[in-house]
Amino acid sequence: MFTDMKKWRDIRRRVLVDKESKRSILREYGMHFETLQKILANPEPPGYRQRTPRKKRKIGPYLPIIDDILTQDRQEPRKQRHTAKRIFDRLKLEHGYDGGYTAVKEAVRSFRQRQREAFMPLAHRPGEAQVDFGFAKIDWNGEREKVALFVMSLPYSDGFFICAFPRECTEAFQMGHLLAFEFFGAVPHRISYDNSKVAVSKIVGARRRDLTSGFLRLQSHFLFDEHFCLVRRANEKGHVESLVGYGRRNFLVPVPRVTTLNDLNSHLEERCRAELSRQLRGREKTKGALLDEERACMHTLPKQRFEARRIEKSRASSLSLVRFDRNDYSVPTAYAHHPVTAVGGIDEVRIVVNDRLVARHERCWKKHKVRFDPVHYLALLERKPGALDFAKPFEKWKLPSCFGVLRRRLESNLGDTGTREYIKVLRILEKVSLGVLTSAVHKALSIGAAGSDTIRLLALSHKEAPVELFCLDGRPHLKSVQLQEINLSSYGALRSGAER
Repeated sequence: MFTDMKKWRDIRRRVLVDKESKRSILREYGMHFETLQKILANPEPPGYRQRTPRKKRKIGPYLPIIDDILTQDRQEPRKQRHTAKRIFDRLKLEHGYDGGYTAVKEAVRSFRQRQREAFMPLAHRPGEAQVDFGFAKIDWNGEREKVALFVMSLPYSDGFFICAFPRECTEAFQMGHLLAFEFFGAVPHRISYDNSKVAVSKIVGARRRDLTSGFLRLQSHFLFDEHFCLVRRANEKGHVESLVGYGRRNFLVPVPRVTTLNDLNSHLEERCRAELSRQLRGREKTKGALLDEERACMHTLPKQRFEARRIEKSRASSLSLVRFDRNDYSVPTAYAHHPVTAVGGIDEVRIVVNDRLVARHERCWKKHKVRFDPVHYLALLERKPGALDFAKPFEKWKLPSCFGVLRRRLESNLGDTGTREYIKVLRILEKVSLGVLTSAVHKALSIGAAGSDTIRLLALSHKEAPVELFCLDGRPHLKSVQLQEINLSSYGALRSGAER
C-alpha cells in the first residue's frame, strides 16, 4: 500500500488541481490503477483493512487444546504451570503438531491477553487512608540490612507517610500508625488493609475478619473504621501499593548509610513533608492544601498518646532469663522460675512480675541473642563469689578503673574475704546508679576507707540518691512495738546550761 504522505499529497494535487492525466501518473510512479483511484478518493492513506482474519492452517486445529491446557493451569501451583515451550513440546509429542514454536507462543500470548483482568477506577473520598508494608535494603552500621517500610497514604490529597522498622510486627504496625497520624495531624475515619497476620488472625468470609488483639487495641484508641481487601485483590488499595515503590525509588536511592533507624526516619519524614508542596497533574491545589481540607473529615488525635507495644506471658528460666521475640533478657535472680509478663516496644523490652517492673532492656532486633544486666546477678554472686571471674553476665561488664583498684586493695588486705567485700560494694548498684557509686568509690579510696559499709554510706548520702522511707509493710513483727514519745525539754535545759 502506498503510504508516503508527501507523495500522496503531490499526486492528488497534480491530478485534481493541475489536471494531469492519470496515465502519466501511473507511468511515473509505477502503481496500479486501483491504487491511484484510492489516492484520489481519500485525503490520507486509509490503512490496511483486512475483511476476515487469515486462516491458521497449522496451529488452528490445536488452538482448543492450548486453551484447555491453559484453563486447567489456573488450578495448579503458580510455579508449576505450562510455559509456551512446554506446550509446544506436548503438542509435538502427544498430538503430532508439525508447526513452529512462534505460532504456539503467539497463541499462548493471545489467550493470556484475553484473560487479563480489567479494573474499575475508584473514587477516593476525603478522610480515607490506605496502609501497606514494603521492604528495602540499607547500610546500617556498616552492614547491609533489610528493613520494613510502613506506608500510609491519603488518596484524596495524595499525602503519604513512610517510616522504617527492623521488621514487620505488631509493635512496628502500631508505631507506624501513631507516627503517621501525628504527621498528618489527624486520624483517618476509614483505613484499608491487606490481610496481614499482624492485623488478621483468621479470614472467616469474603469481607469478615477475626482481628488480632493488637489491632483491636490500636483501633479502640483511635476509633477508625477498618476495611480489608479481598484475598489476592491488592488493587483495592492500589494507591498505597504504588507509593511503596515510589518511596523506595525516590527516597532510598542511593542506598542510605545510617547509624540508627531514627536518622533514617528523620530523613524519610523530611522527604514526605517536602512532597506536600507538590501539585499533581489535574489538581488545582498542592497536596498540602488538599490535606488541610481533608483534615475536616478526619478524627482529632486523642489527648493521651498511644503506646506501641506487644505483651507476651512467659516464665523466667533457671538462668533468670526471659524469652521474648526469639531473644533472652535477664531479670533479677530472685524471680527465676517465676511467671512474668514481657512488654516489648520498638526501643526497649520491659519485664513485669505482678504489677512490679523488675527489668528493662534495650530491644534487640536480631535473633537468638542474650541481653544480660550484671546487676541482676549480684545477689546470687554474693552466695557464689567464685563465679565473679567466670560468670557470663560479668564477662563483658566494663567498670571504671577505680573498681579494679578497690578490688585489688580489698583482696590484698582481706584475702578471700576481700572478694566478698568487693561484691557487697557492687550490690550497692541495686540502689544507686553507676555514676553515684563510682564517685563514692573514688572518695573512699582517697580517704583510705575502702570498706563496703563506708562506700554504702557515701553512696546513699549522695545528693542524687533517693531518700528511702522506712515502711512496716512486710515486717509484721515490728507492728506491735510501741515507742514512747520523746520529751525534748530536757535537751533544751542541757543546752541552756551549757551556754552559761
